[in-house]
Amino acid sequence: MARSGPLRRDRGLLSHEHRHADRLCPPKAVGEASTVTQATDSGNAKPRAGHDREQDERPATRVGTIVALANQKGGVAKTTSVASLGAAFAELGKRVLLVDLDAQACLTFSLGIDPDEVKLSINEVLVGRGVSARDVIVTCEDGFDLIPSTIELAGAEAQLLPRPGREYVLRSALDPVRGDYDVILVDCSPSLGVLTLNALTASQGLIIPMVCEMLSHRGVGQLLDTVADVQSILNPELEVYGILPTLFDGRSNHTRAVLADVGERYGMPVLSPPIPKTVRFAEAPAVGRSILTTARSSKGAQAYRDVAASLLPRL
Repeated sequence: MARSGPLRRDRGLLSHEHRHADRLCPPKAVGEASTVTQATDSGNAKPRAGHDREQDERPATRVGTIVALANQKGGVAKTTSVASLGAAFAELGKRVLLVDLDAQACLTFSLGIDPDEVKLSINEVLVGRGVSARDVIVTCEDGFDLIPSTIELAGAEAQLLPRPGREYVLRSALDPVRGDYDVILVDCSPSLGVLTLNALTASQGLIIPMVCEMLSHRGVGQLLDTVADVQSILNPELEVYGILPTLFDGRSNHTRAVLADVGERYGMPVLSPPIPKTVRFAEAPAVGRSILTTARSSKGAQAYRDVAASLLPRL
């Protein structure tokens, strides 16, 4: 696989026991507590418990597909893509859960929930305080559910580092609710730390949002090195669904050249159509909704609908 420039593979985040993967088993699921009421003051979300959702007639053994959106380079529209794809899948009749795995809580805020008012979040689920994923789920107006985040998640990496099997914590936390959803989208932080490793270990699919600029290539190459480690040591089921070009400006020769080059350079699919650059994306979080609600007929909204439709066979 050709990559631009020398890239260093960093295995430092994988614990020593993973050098002997055949001896490693995922830990038991995070202990479940009695039902806890998720309290927020947001008008755009309401408390709910995932097990109260009315089940459809699909086989009981079917569980939702977990898809991580990751790129350690910031400003590539990861959060926008998670919210927009979530809304697009919901429009297609899918049961959708979004997971905000970033301490900046941008996904939580962009969906109309004030992180400062969230009492229970993904942080409490991961650090083992007797809180289950079902206890923290809220329902958003765009037709999907959300596990919110808060700034307290910034301390989770330090708490997880000495923990045996730390890369499996998110997988264990989401396992009890996978049967309630068709797709679970994880918004990763812009880093390759323990939380991102958790997302990659828990997921069946990976989407890499990438701005169509030459400097973005370096971030993709480093992420793919980490993905290769995860596939060989932690999660052989992980599949890269493709690169999602974002902030695309078709008027720029440079942007078009990068888009034409990226698929061949990394030997993987490029999801289509590219997501256009538009101010409509910046306007949506101001009202706590996705662009599929605030600008339904915009090119950006339609692009995410088309990408979601192309991904349906993988779910």
